[in-house]
Amino acid sequence: MLGSGIYGLIGQAAGQVGNAVWASFLVAMVAALLTALSYASLGSRYPRAGGAAFVTQKAYGMPLLSFVVGLAVVCSGLASVATQSQVFAQNLAVLAGFASFPVWAAGAGFLLVMAALVLRGIRESMWVNVVFTLVEAAGLLLVIAVGIPYWGAVDLLEIPDAPGGDVAALLVMQGAVLTFFAFIGFEDTLNVAEECRDPQRTIPIALVTAMVIGALIYVAVAVTAVSVVPWRELSKAPGPLTEVMARAAPAISPWVFTAITLFAVANTALVNYITSSRLVYGMAQQKLLPSALGRVHQRSRTPHLAALTLLAILLPLGLFGTVANLASASVLLLLVVFAVVNGALFILKGRDGEPAGRFEVPRWVPAAGTVICLLLVGLRVSSSDWQAPALAGGLLVGILALYALLRPTRAMTSAAP
Repeated sequence: MLGSGIYGLIGQAAGQVGNAVWASFLVAMVAALLTALSYASLGSRYPRAGGAAFVTQKAYGMPLLSFVVGLAVVCSGLASVATQSQVFAQNLAVLAGFASFPVWAAGAGFLLVMAALVLRGIRESMWVNVVFTLVEAAGLLLVIAVGIPYWGAVDLLEIPDAPGGDVAALLVMQGAVLTFFAFIGFEDTLNVAEECRDPQRTIPIALVTAMVIGALIYVAVAVTAVSVVPWRELSKAPGPLTEVMARAAPAISPWVFTAITLFAVANTALVNYITSSRLVYGMAQQKLLPSALGRVHQRSRTPHLAALTLLAILLPLGLFGTVANLASASVLLLLVVFAVVNGALFILKGRDGEPAGRFEVPRWVPAAGTVICLLLVGLRVSSSDWQAPALAGGLLVGILALYALLRPTRAMTSAAP
């Protein structure tokens, strides 16, 4: 969850909510925690690669829905990796100080390195992930540390031209819709559960702990940011946290934070690449995708054909595509996936004879998670940004077309519900 989103998201959220941006992060955490608890419970029940697609099939028994859910998550992951490759290349050019730096070459090299890590093995990939996460967390903790002396300097309840309590609550909720996306990432855990030790116990602990720690860091960063930089200026800054560091700790060279950003971007891309490859592998095991994609390399024990297939898609997408709108659309699809997965747990908990997991939540948790996710979808669709819903619809049509193309030739069968 400590992805690269917080580095730019904080400025956008401040523009909507003002100094009360910290409250939006708290509200978003509560909303995201409901779905995270559902994922934790499902992880303790079914620690299987394929995550969302597997539990969807288990609950609904509809191969078409499982196919759509699985590929929607894959689309989200690919859009994220392609976006991060471009961001990494651009920041590397800034760090290197070369105006004519071959950004396309850096982007391609970045994707190839990510692919090599994924192919090398899950243990090696996760060690890189751990190191990068520590560097990224250190960057956020550094922001908090240099900004603590500024705490108390501003009114943390100040909002944009809205003195009324009811209006303030509405603005905080609107900000929560935006900051909710800072918590996306917990769903990736379910896709690698099959490769964890004692996943029935460790997955729930990891999800809940990560959510709480991430929320605390986000709230502290939000308080620091608006305390150091006025929220109106923060919302216009191209690099909000870089601006915070420049004002609170001018002695620290800007390249330090740029370098930390590279780690954050690479970390987000690596995690999304790993989980996308495992999801494709899991769908192939369910016979929702060609069986060859479910093969595992004998030495590295990685789904190498799935990873290489995704690389073939990522290279042109990352080098030649403009993926900003695609990423926005895939996030919208991801919210629909969350609603479906919450609904799956609700159905499974009410099914007679369904074995319980080691981590159980009340049935109202997935019910509330479904409602909140559908509410967020409605707010996104009803906004003035029509491109994201249109592209989401286009992706959905493409997924349905792929299903129609593969189904007659691949004897797809469903897992027993």
